Amino acid sequence: MTDIRRLWRKAKSLQGWALRCVLIAVMSICSLPLHAQDDPAFNHYWTLQSFYNPAVSGLGGQLDIHGAYSLQMLGYTHAPATMIITADLPLWMIGPAHGIGAGFVNDKIGLFSNKKFYIQYALHLKMFGGRLSAGVRAGMLADSFDGTGLDLNDSGDPAFPTSEVNGTAFDLDAGLRFDGKRWYMGFSVLHTLAPMVELGDNKTNEYEVPQTFYLTGGYNIRLKNPLLSIQTSAIVRTDLQNWRGDVTARLAYNGPKGKMYLGVAYSPTISASLLIGGDFHGIQLGYCYECYTSGIGALQGTHELSLGYTTDLNLFKKGRNRHQSVRIL
Repeated sequence: MTDIRRLWRKAKSLQGWALRCVLIAVMSICSLPLHAQDDPAFNHYWTLQSFYNPAVSGLGGQLDIHGAYSLQMLGYTHAPATMIITADLPLWMIGPAHGIGAGFVNDKIGLFSNKKFYIQYALHLKMFGGRLSAGVRAGMLADSFDGTGLDLNDSGDPAFPTSEVNGTAFDLDAGLRFDGKRWYMGFSVLHTLAPMVELGDNKTNEYEVPQTFYLTGGYNIRLKNPLLSIQTSAIVRTDLQNWRGDVTARLAYNGPKGKMYLGVAYSPTISASLLIGGDFHGIQLGYCYECYTSGIGALQGTHELSLGYTTDLNLFKKGRNRHQSVRIL
């Protein structure tokens, strides 16, 4: 399984989408096992910042709940499907400088299912004319492989399990972030301990989850019309072998009865995306269609839905509960 996992990681790199399609086709035809523990690449990453950087926990001064579902590479058998739910809030009973959060990720492709449960804490300090935040996250990886879906002539090969096998491992993430008046920049490291996941009672199959480094940033461009702005953001991630970058620009309308946006995103040599959404009474709804640029086909891209809810929980400062979230500039 090691060689196939290596090919799969390569397929998820900047120039590997064609190879990824080939591997999915091979898996659907021959039912060969393959696996890689990679963090999901959501197009709505700017609404899920507390997942990519634990330093964001409680940063907006409100209870913030977000979820997203991504159905990728339509038309391919065993295509990936990913779901994520995040929640964070400030600890008002201690002070707004402290924030906590929790989340759950379920990433499924073919016969593999990767789950992550986590809790996190962040400290926010005013300095250098802005706010500096630091966060740490502890999580549990829970992975499984359904060997009952295999169809192999040599069923006695211990490298290919014939039943469902599971494995868990402790995970640790950390991050830093600085917020200015109209911009922010963050750096985080996920899987800092490079945990080893062993599958099955006999621990026959094992793999190491590589450290992944993230650099994020954003800037809010004001326009002459006070109700309009251009919200730009970017994210780059790498495990020091492969990398992916995404750049997003959204034209946002901030009206008295609601907020709306229309945007585009680009990931070099991987995809181009169209985003649309809005915020109504604290409920955020967004949709994205990602079209791959590596020859997969315009109609076999990714559909992604994003849903969020934001509300004030400051019960100790009556009349001062209005907050401008710095998470979405």
